[in-house]
Amino acid sequence: MKTAIAGVIAVLVPLVAPAAHAAEVPTAVQQLEWVVEATGRVPVADAELQQHIAQVLLTAAGGSAGINAALTGLGRLEVKRVVTEAPDQIEAAVHGPADDYLLALHVDQTGLIDGLRATADDPVPSSWPELDAQLAALGGRVSFGASEILPDGRCRDVHGVQDDVQRPLGSAFKLYVLGALGKAVAEHKASWTEQLAIRDDWKSLPSGVLQNQPAGTRLPLSEYADKMISISDNTATDHLIHRLGRDSVQRQLTAFGNQRPSANIPFLTTKALFELKATQYPARADAYLALPRWARPAAVAGLERLPLTGLTSWPKPEKIDQLEWFGSPDDICRAFSGLQKENQPEIGHALSLNDGGLGLDKAKFPEVWFKGGSEPGVLTLNYLARTADGRALVTSVMVSDPVAPLDEGHVSARGIAVAKGAVALLADTLRR
Repeated sequence: MKTAIAGVIAVLVPLVAPAAHAAEVPTAVQQLEWVVEATGRVPVADAELQQHIAQVLLTAAGGSAGINAALTGLGRLEVKRVVTEAPDQIEAAVHGPADDYLLALHVDQTGLIDGLRATADDPVPSSWPELDAQLAALGGRVSFGASEILPDGRCRDVHGVQDDVQRPLGSAFKLYVLGALGKAVAEHKASWTEQLAIRDDWKSLPSGVLQNQPAGTRLPLSEYADKMISISDNTATDHLIHRLGRDSVQRQLTAFGNQRPSANIPFLTTKALFELKATQYPARADAYLALPRWARPAAVAGLERLPLTGLTSWPKPEKIDQLEWFGSPDDICRAFSGLQKENQPEIGHALSLNDGGLGLDKAKFPEVWFKGGSEPGVLTLNYLARTADGRALVTSVMVSDPVAPLDEGHVSARGIAVAKGAVALLADTLRR
């Protein structure tokens, strides 16, 4: 089980666009054979990964830990059939223990893998009734929204299922942190190039890689933002919350139109959430929830001062309706709209590094933003797809169960298929 509030679903590694070049050895098919074989013996050693995977992909995926997490999420694979094949790229249908996937792989001029993406080999809904049926089959509690962001920034709902009902967000809360950073930059209270030193007392647990960096390592705020969004780096997130101030992030909830910001106040860092759920549970969590609202900010600050020791992962949902971050599909659309209004290239860069497995035709949808999130009992998938003529289409899938853990691989694979179908249906509906 992942110890992280993971925004990057394990199978979602960014795919680099193919470039034409002469055939090299190893070929894409040979590298596919290696990937399939490696899924049966995770974790793969760093040295071996570097022999097969290009640095650009290692960095985008969060290093060796990120690649191994992706391989673990896929499970032991078997190739069912090759869909397309060329010396530098291949797509194959593969069977995993939880789901079937389309595995797309691309190699660079040296034969190293610079693109790897697994998307659900599930039927994509071709009508809204079919989409609703697939949502109902996800199990748990579902909220779904499909919207267009109008030129004036308003979200126009096209189709929804309890799209105004707030659910636990998992790491999708990081959209508000990104928005607060963008606002601080616009107000000249921060800059994307500002160097921020890593601090041991601000570190959190994975997902992510920055927790492994020594204290004093200085990185620009843009890199913290990239890692917070693309690989859901929890340490990057907490550093940004501390740098910006909790109050600034809380104000962003209202600025972006979250319909119930009080549910997210005081705004938790990931470390505070781990301290509530990963140790002394449920006693510590119950004691926190028993506090009056006015006393909770001080309690959160106290949790953040505790050492990251003695924490254990939790396999089942733990108070996901009380201890989490909350929003609805409608809230997500408004958050994407707010980020779009901030009109800063660094925001779009962070959000488009990982397309969340959507795999849309870039000629039709040249830009895709993604932020997801999960913990036991929680999974959210949130996308903005920009059409070639500039329209912004938003779809959000939220599934939660306060009692039983979700089959994350199963739900995410089918959720991605639903989201992909929703984008196509939005584009078709709005053309009429």
